[in-house]
Amino acid sequence: MKLAFVIPAYNEEVLIGACLESVLAEIARSGLGDEAEVIVVNNASKDRTGEIARGFEGVRVVDEPQKGLVHARAAGFDATQAELVANIDADTIVPEGWLDTVIDAFERDDRLVALSGPYIYYDLSAWDQFLVKLFYGVTYAIYILNRFILRVGSVIQGGNFVFRRAAWAEAGGYDKSIVFYGEDTDVAVRLARIGKVKWTFGLKMKTSGRRLKKEGVFRTGMDYALNFFWVTFRGKPATKDYEDIRSD
Repeated sequence: MKLAFVIPAYNEEVLIGACLESVLAEIARSGLGDEAEVIVVNNASKDRTGEIARGFEGVRVVDEPQKGLVHARAAGFDATQAELVANIDADTIVPEGWLDTVIDAFERDDRLVALSGPYIYYDLSAWDQFLVKLFYGVTYAIYILNRFILRVGSVIQGGNFVFRRAAWAEAGGYDKSIVFYGEDTDVAVRLARIGKVKWTFGLKMKTSGRRLKKEGVFRTGMDYALNFFWVTFRGKPATKDYEDIRSD
């Protein structure tokens, strides 16, 4: 079962190196070897993101001049024929065992079309991490409600999800009218019409809490919650404006 990591990157010269080191280490540890590929989508970066990524052996860089997360994810998707596409972000750190969880889940269930899980914010204060855990508790309750009771979709965490390429192609691919907020919910809703979309605490991803530190946990949580419900029940996100927050 071949798997491709797709990593959108806009002006991520500070964090892209650590992300790629974690990805390559996890591929080596898992034993996937040639069955895994790594694609960095250099998304209109004006810094050394592309140069740094090209310096890693085994990493392929795709240049996407149209700025935007969805455009970058789509370019990465088009650049691979792998059966499984792992969508992560340039500020994430893949923990040990992540690939084992992914491969085991998809091999066990042919009806599973997407798998996702929460973030672990490695640079937040203990209080903010506690608040994040509360939000994820609510997220899990909404996941159960939407997937199993209302049957209107599911939950996917942007930057920590894997889907079957064939299922996403059947769903129609990325909606490029979505600017930023709601892209992951759109994936969840449309894939849920095709097969199982599972969200589990067993698939954790480490990531930077830079957005939460800049905007605040509550504001960030409310922005994502608003757009989650708008995409789920109205088909489009409520928010188009967003700020690029990068590490110094």
